[in-house]
Amino acid sequence: MHLQTLSSGSQGNATLIRAGDANVLIDAGLELDEMYERLDAARVAPRRIARIALTHGHLDHARSSGAFSKAHGVPVHCAEALMSNRSVRRAKPLVAFTIGRAFEVEDGLVLTPVLIPHDAEPTVAFRIEHEGRTAAIVTDMGRPDLGAVGALSGTHVLVLEFNHDPEMLRTGPYPAKLKRRVGGPRGHLSNAEACALLRMLAGPELHTLVLAHLSAKNNSPELARAAAERTLGELGREDVEVLIAEQDVIGPNLKV
Repeated sequence: MHLQTLSSGSQGNATLIRAGDANVLIDAGLELDEMYERLDAARVAPRRIARIALTHGHLDHARSSGAFSKAHGVPVHCAEALMSNRSVRRAKPLVAFTIGRAFEVEDGLVLTPVLIPHDAEPTVAFRIEHEGRTAAIVTDMGRPDLGAVGALSGTHVLVLEFNHDPEMLRTGPYPAKLKRRVGGPRGHLSNAEACALLRMLAGPELHTLVLAHLSAKNNSPELARAAAERTLGELGREDVEVLIAEQDVIGPNLKV
């Protein structure tokens, strides 16, 4: 199994999973033409995408899901409550999953949607398994949620939100209401909150950590990386590779 971030941030999110003969997208938050460009950069034709699975309905995660599905006949898997979402409802076919219940999407690739706190109801993280290898994608999480830890532990590759630095958010350009939302318990993880979660998820299997959904205005790659590497050092896990998912450039094709 391989994992490759195609885009990560407030302007759009998408991650490509390759397992056996299956190519699956986790989220499709870019405009359709841009999704095609990122897939082309990853050398995967749109017609080769077998499934799309959505974490939640915010535009930066679901924007082109329905249009992509309609154009290529790709099933979209989402929570039942998301089926009437404007970006999603054009999908054909549209398949509901049950939160907390694992389901096979293609060629032995199994996804488990795990409920996490965010202001789009519902929002899930995904545990992704194939032939004994495990990855997890955990973004758009308002606070470290102990209830999700068990379902997301034991991963070889962890994509984890490092959204903002609290001081940069406090002094930054966002209006007060948006600052409260981002920093609130149903918003996004700060670097420190992400590190608190990392302490619980960095098991002996973990070999790669991808810092995701960094805010362009309220964080910096340097701050996020320093926080993550400090935490891994305190855990005695300096061996874990730390990468940063970017908004405008696809990431490396990681072997899980």
